[in-house]
Amino acid sequence: MADSEHGGEPVPAVGPEVGPELARIAATVERLRAEIRAARASADGRAVIEMAKGILVERFRCAPADAVRQLDLLSERAGLTRLEFAADLVNQVAGDEIGTAVGEFAPGTPPARSEAVRLRTTESGALAAANTRQVAESMLEHAASPLGATAIALWGAGGDGSLTLRGFAGIGESEARRWRYVPPGVDTPAGRALVRRDSLWLNDIGETGLPSIAGGGGGRVVLPVGVGGRLVGLLEVCWPRPVADYPPRMRRQLEALAKLCSYALDSDPGGELGPGADGPAEAVRLADDLFDPALVLLPAYDAAGALVDFRIHHLNTCFLDPAGRPRELIEGASLTEAYPISVGRERLFERIERVYATGASYRADPVTLTELSGRLPRSVAAGLSIGRHGNAVLVVWRIRDVAERWAALLRHAQRLGRVGAFEENATSGEIVWSEHIFAMYGLEPTADPIPFGQLPLYVDPSDSQAAQRFLRTVLRYRRVDSAVFRIVRPDGGFRHVRIVAEPVLDPAGSLLAIRGVYQDASTQHWTEIALSATRDRLTQSEEQAAEQSQLARRLQMAIMPETQPATEIFGLRTAVRYRPTEQDHLVGGDWYDVVVLASKQILLSVGDIVGHGIAAATGMVVLRNALRGLAATGAGPGQILNWLNHVAHQPDETIFATVVCGLYDPETRILRWARAGHLPPVLVRAGAATTLPPVEGIILGAVAETQYEEGELRLEADDVLLLYTDGLIERRGRALDDCVQRLLTESAHFDGCLDDRLDQLLGNSDADSDDDMCVVGLQVCSAHS
Repeated sequence: MADSEHGGEPVPAVGPEVGPELARIAATVERLRAEIRAARASADGRAVIEMAKGILVERFRCAPADAVRQLDLLSERAGLTRLEFAADLVNQVAGDEIGTAVGEFAPGTPPARSEAVRLRTTESGALAAANTRQVAESMLEHAASPLGATAIALWGAGGDGSLTLRGFAGIGESEARRWRYVPPGVDTPAGRALVRRDSLWLNDIGETGLPSIAGGGGGRVVLPVGVGGRLVGLLEVCWPRPVADYPPRMRRQLEALAKLCSYALDSDPGGELGPGADGPAEAVRLADDLFDPALVLLPAYDAAGALVDFRIHHLNTCFLDPAGRPRELIEGASLTEAYPISVGRERLFERIERVYATGASYRADPVTLTELSGRLPRSVAAGLSIGRHGNAVLVVWRIRDVAERWAALLRHAQRLGRVGAFEENATSGEIVWSEHIFAMYGLEPTADPIPFGQLPLYVDPSDSQAAQRFLRTVLRYRRVDSAVFRIVRPDGGFRHVRIVAEPVLDPAGSLLAIRGVYQDASTQHWTEIALSATRDRLTQSEEQAAEQSQLARRLQMAIMPETQPATEIFGLRTAVRYRPTEQDHLVGGDWYDVVVLASKQILLSVGDIVGHGIAAATGMVVLRNALRGLAATGAGPGQILNWLNHVAHQPDETIFATVVCGLYDPETRILRWARAGHLPPVLVRAGAATTLPPVEGIILGAVAETQYEEGELRLEADDVLLLYTDGLIERRGRALDDCVQRLLTESAHFDGCLDDRLDQLLGNSDADSDDDMCVVGLQVCSAHS
């Protein structure tokens, strides 16, 4: 048994390095502890024997000494020890939960420790315990340990749904301090069983993810402990390893243990509901301090001790029966008699019973009091609150007054709308302002309201004439009017306000009063000014953007015509298709180039600038022209891209672009190529389409120094080579590799001349990236094979 079960401090292990004096002390401590355990077991066993002696004295009307002899004689005839026979005798006579739990076991249980003896010994130890911790220790030692359990926790249920660790065994002191209090709403095995008001049988707590005392793994059983329909706590039994199953007889034994805990948890002075708690008196005092109708309920039980109803114990001075009955007919009656409609699924009685059982308060707003009385001519909205106080339940409701609700709504509406109302009596001069008008004028709420006729004195001088016209319309012509003025405040600031006023006339047409509203329009005024300025800036930006887009479009079309028919150069037929995006603001920087160099080699290139607009178009012109100039040096494609990267990577304005560049030699039909982050070309040969083996090379402009790998391919007669930009194939939601694969499938089914093939390729494209489409087709003529 763990040291924590004995309430003592752990004794350090005695090793070879410890002196003989300390070793003797440790041995003495351990011997005394063993004697204490033996004494406790002996005392618990004597308690069971004493109960059996009492039964024999009562049944045989004999003296205690004769009862001892009878007990020895009967146990000898039954082949049991005195303790086992005493436990069986108590089980047969008691007819309680423990007797039920052990009554089904077959005879022949090993005499050392039968289930009956264990449970009766646990019961005697629990009854003799001085506190709940000793109850837990007795349960673990005599009943739970033989079942494989290693720890027990006794939880007290608070009135707010919280849990307090009242007793424990097999759990260290430091861990017990961490679990001393569990706030309401924390999802633990005990908290879950409290909310459900039902037992919780978990084969492995680790699979649930719930935090738990006594480690994070193993079997857990949590059993509610109730007294008269009220859950006073819970018993949690812990196993160190997962439990495959809980057989029926083990379940009945554990349920019997839970029954033993009820007295300890309900009577422990340290508990919330112990003898010191004056539940009804406290609830009565609280109800009398309230200004809302309230009643105090006490539980009512049947002959078997089961909760069947609640008795109305007290009504506070503000109590008003929803059905209009006098107090005398309500006080002292049962809840179901006074309000029979409250019984039923999710009705008031069910809510009260749940609060009384678990201690978790219930609040609802609004509810209809028809649920309570069932006799109201109309549904009356109310806020309902139910809480447990000791052994009593306090029910409070606040009837919502319609006029008060409308007044509250009006106050909120005035606050949110920055509106204030006023009324001025034309005869007496009495003026009534709402609090919001004082704030608009910058006055204290205790200041005198300003008469309506003096309005021109408090507005900006430029608004004075408009204020005079406004007064004339209302006071002289007796018509409703509205106007917007700038009111000058005492601190020199001003507020833009909108005033709406109407005259109140008697039947003879004489002026009785003026009433109306002020609305603080300052925020709206400045918002309109900001919106106007924003619209001006937006219009200017849109015009500039349109001009730039048109310029980029013209520049793009001047350099990149949309269609270029097929031409033949040194046995190489070339064709180009270029389709710019239809959206002007997305004008891109795609480009292509096919040019014959002085060396009789053919320069092939396709590129794509990162971005859109005029910057992309000008960047395209820079890189395309630079590429032509660098190719004239006679360098290979890899070196050309290396130099082109230096052109793109400028400190003041870096150009990011992808490009594929190739040099084709008509004499040898060898194509040398390199790429900078671009998609590799597609080769169509003999009805099959594949991408060229990719060569290494990062996007232009990314780094200052890099190298570009070259690839080499010998083309054959009728080979078709496609160089393209990603706008031809990209589709939202589809992986780029899948897009390339679709292009290969389409290209493999080419037929007709090169122009027809490129038209077919653009016509079947399902790209939706709103980007330019560019594709260059190259075909080796058969005549030069």
